[in-house]
Amino acid sequence: MQMNTANRRRFVPLLLACLGLAAPAWGQTPPAPVPAATQPPADIPWAYSGLSGPADWGKLKPEFKTCDAGTEQSPLNLRDGIKADLGGLYIDYREGLVTRTHTGKTLVIGAPDGSRLLLGRKVYQLTQVEFHHPSEHKLNGKSFPLEVQFFHRAEDGSPAVTAVFIETGYENSALRPLLTNPPAPSSEARLPEPIRLDALIPDDRAYFRYMGSLTAPPCTEGVLWTVFRRPVQASQAQIDALTKLFPPNARPTQSLNRRFLLETL
Repeated sequence: MQMNTANRRRFVPLLLACLGLAAPAWGQTPPAPVPAATQPPADIPWAYSGLSGPADWGKLKPEFKTCDAGTEQSPLNLRDGIKADLGGLYIDYREGLVTRTHTGKTLVIGAPDGSRLLLGRKVYQLTQVEFHHPSEHKLNGKSFPLEVQFFHRAEDGSPAVTAVFIETGYENSALRPLLTNPPAPSSEARLPEPIRLDALIPDDRAYFRYMGSLTAPPCTEGVLWTVFRRPVQASQAQIDALTKLFPPNARPTQSLNRRFLLETL
């Protein structure tokens, strides 16, 4: 049976509708194709926002897959910790003239020689210090203007990080040399005077302890975290000066899953 032109025009849209497809009206230009679902290019650098932000870190490179697939990720919202005797904690941070590096994502301070952390009988050498704003960890759902993280490594290679919240208050002596003529992005410079890192540690040594990960790609797990409950203070001017150096760089809090969050007695 032959179809005339009028019948053909009625039949084609009906067929496409049955197949779940849309057809443009006769004589009209078809609409432009819809872009593919947002997917970051394979070579795009990781970031804290946009297509290469935290939600997509695990898709950027195979070596970043733990950011998505890991079950012991950091940071956490610290609440309802299990009270426990967590053993000894001793911090021995030396005063020293060190290098500060502006990575474009944070400000990193080198470690003064001999600075170390003792957890029980295990010794960890301080390797570097970096800053995040707002804080990556939260305390009972509360975020702080800044969080400073101290990275350590033991002789056997195992990593440990201590973290301290910074709230608005009195000027902090440790930040004074850090903020004097800070380096431009992707550059480094020596501090103009020695820094005393112990001024960034609270006198009250109550803390949380858990096993977690790095908070940036590749999100490696097996990191022993110690997060102090009490914040230290910095002036509003110091906080403003530091947060203006780099964009917000806090990874969202992660699920606790089947881990234990411990807290000092």
